[in-house]
Amino acid sequence: METDRSLLHQHIAELTRVPRPCESEELERAREYVTDHLTHYGWQVQRHEFSIVNDRGDLRYGDPLRGINLIALREGADLSKPRLCVGAHLDSRPETPGADDNASGVATLLELARLLGQHWPADAKVELELVAFDLEENGMLGGVEHARICRESPIDLRGMISLEMLGYCDPRPKTQQLPRALVGKYPDTGNFIAIIGNQNSTDLIAGFHRGAVTVRDLPVETLQVPENGVMLQATRLSDHSPFWDAGFPALMVTDTSFMRNPHYHHATDTIETLDFDFLHQVTEGCLRAVRELIRDR
Repeated sequence: METDRSLLHQHIAELTRVPRPCESEELERAREYVTDHLTHYGWQVQRHEFSIVNDRGDLRYGDPLRGINLIALREGADLSKPRLCVGAHLDSRPETPGADDNASGVATLLELARLLGQHWPADAKVELELVAFDLEENGMLGGVEHARICRESPIDLRGMISLEMLGYCDPRPKTQQLPRALVGKYPDTGNFIAIIGNQNSTDLIAGFHRGAVTVRDLPVETLQVPENGVMLQATRLSDHSPFWDAGFPALMVTDTSFMRNPHYHHATDTIETLDFDFLHQVTEGCLRAVRELIRDR
């Protein structure tokens, strides 16, 4: 594998020293850490500051919040080309260090930045945009803001991928919960990575799956939901869902969150609970999948 297990551990250890809630000094320190690494890996990082109110009908209303999304393009990117966006939310809830939710996704994002910064495919048809989202834990508001920008921009966004909780694995039977409608259609063992898209994401699901399944011994499951997942709300719980609502193809790549991980949104979501062999495989799968997509989209 090209991905580095020790770097995944290093990133998560650094990001999970303390919780990273919205508008906190701890979250700003995490942004500095991510920015430094992206820059070192050859990416130009923009801090997009915004103020936003949660006014989406499927979520709670709230007071205006200030957020900062980190948006990175590789040095020398061809800005006239279409783009693929890959993102992971950097914030955590106040009561948890958020190792799986979502330092695992951010660590994978940094490995993608390192390896694709070093080895950009000469035959890439699209440019890659990497985003560290803010305010996901407050209603995917960083995703709402970035989807708005993409919709109002002349940029041809071919798809968005949200890396959402990638490092928890339990190989014992009966460790995977499923929504009632999916019982019997998917494994009840919590050792697979899930790729979830909506009705507009058929090609994106297929392309990501083609790359991910080339990783030996990594179980991969796919799910395509109709109507932007409104009938299966658990499929909407990451920054991909605002892109669904804006009409873009988008995926969530996930270990299925609270349907598997008992530490979700608890103080026990620590680095010690993660399976780094599994996370290493998932990161390699994401790398191969993204390479597949930037060549074919």
